[in-house]
Amino acid sequence: MRTREDLARDRGMSFGTFRNRKLYAVPGHPAPISSVGARVLLWDAEQTDAFRDGRPVPALPPPGDNEDLLDRNEAAAELGVTPKSWDSYQRAAPELAEQRVVVAGVEHWPRRAVVAFKQARPGKRAATGRPAGSGDAVPRAELAARVEALLERDPAVTTAQVMDDLGVSYSTAQKALVRLRGARIAELMKTDPGLQADEAAGTLGYPPAVRRAAVAEAERQAGTPRPDSRPTALSG
Repeated sequence: MRTREDLARDRGMSFGTFRNRKLYAVPGHPAPISSVGARVLLWDAEQTDAFRDGRPVPALPPPGDNEDLLDRNEAAAELGVTPKSWDSYQRAAPELAEQRVVVAGVEHWPRRAVVAFKQARPGKRAATGRPAGSGDAVPRAELAARVEALLERDPAVTTAQVMDDLGVSYSTAQKALVRLRGARIAELMKTDPGLQADEAAGTLGYPPAVRRAAVAEAERQAGTPRPDSRPTALSG
């Protein structure tokens, strides 16, 4: 793969000149192979070499091969989550960290690794969660990142949905949600000192039914309970 810096070097010119003249966007130049919205643009080396040398530009192989390297946006799309959620998943899952490949400074994962992770994720379960006495399906070290990803996708995610998605007990799901919601409220209040805890909870999209516990947790984490924080409903 080639970055814009590589393309400039291949042409024997400075990156500034190459970038300012936008030689990577002239008619006929191969398109980037990066995903839409990628932080770093990458090009296929064979295609750009052929274009530079005046040879016919070869077609890219069709997508879908198990060994295709996916960037964070493509991996997130394969999984059906947001790129930010993917960031949380890949940081918490050792099997993804082991398969990570850095190409031209950009992290990628083989499609087979992403698909295997997707297939291994706990499926939907009954709303009652796991049977009493059985262990949680998600290792404790991964729990926060997994719940964080669910909150990122839906701030109003319920305890039952976390139980179903992750295969954890009611107590585990509820404690994780309260802790993470509280942390997010506390963080928002740091950036906006004039914001009250309950207002921060509303800004973050937390429904009234869960704000009481989340606000109390935020105040506990901050270590400075605010008497003017007014919970609006019972915890849930």
